[in-house]
Amino acid sequence: MKWTDVQEIAMALTDKHPEIDPQLIRFTDLHKWVMELDGFSDDPNRSSEKILEAIQLAWIEDAAE
Repeated sequence: MKWTDVQEIAMALTDKHPEIDPQLIRFTDLHKWVMELDGFSDDPNRSSEKILEAIQLAWIEDAAE
């Protein structure tokens, strides 16, 4: 996975952290959790606030389903 794989990242976060409310997360935690996902292999510095916001929104949607 890369930072641009927003939907795939969101689904993986839902599976790995079902106890977390994605509406209440800090971007520093989100960045760390994405980096820890199995199969994630992108440069940590390629992330941005815009990408993290997109991941958070996708995670909120995925967690609501």
